[in-house]
Amino acid sequence: MITEEAKKNSRKGVITPTASEAGITMEGGRYALAATTNIELPPGYRPSADEEYMNPLHLAFFRNKLREWRDQLVEESKQTIDNLREEVRDIGDEAERATRETENSLELRTRDRYRKLIAKIDKALKRIEEGRYGYCEETDEDIGLERLEARPIATLCLDAQERWEHRQRQMGD
Repeated sequence: MITEEAKKNSRKGVITPTASEAGITMEGGRYALAATTNIELPPGYRPSADEEYMNPLHLAFFRNKLREWRDQLVEESKQTIDNLREEVRDIGDEAERATRETENSLELRTRDRYRKLIAKIDKALKRIEEGRYGYCEETDEDIGLERLEARPIATLCLDAQERWEHRQRQMGD
C-alpha cells in the first residue's frame, strides 16, 4: 500500500517507493507493479506528461484499464457462447438456416478476435509486472501516454509501428 506521503507526492508527479510498498519495484530506472499490488488512484485520475513517465500511478491506471477491457471481452464472449448454445437448430427453410449459419460464423469470428485481443491484454498486464510496459519493444523508447490511452496494448512506439506497417505492405505486394 502506498503511504500518504507517497500519495501526495504522486499527485505532484513524484513517486518515491519505500520498502513498505511491497509490489512496487524499480529495475533499470523503470517501475514494475506486481499483480497483487493495489494502488488507489485519486478520483478522476488520468496520466499526465507532467508526471514521471510510467510511474506506479500510470501503471495502476493502465492496469485497471486493461483489466476492465479484458473483463468486458470475457463477458461478451460468454454471452456469445450462451447465445450459440441456446439457439434452436431446426430453423425453418434453407434461407433461414443459411442466414443463421452466417450469423453464427460472424459471432465465432468475433469471439476468435476477442480471444486474440485477450491474449494481447494478458501480455500487456505481464509487461506491467515486469517493468516493460509503456516502452517500445523495438527501440526501447517511450510509447507515449496518448498512444497508450488510445491503444493500451501497444508494444511499439509510433515510428516503429510505421516501419513495421511499411514492411508488411512491402511483403504483401
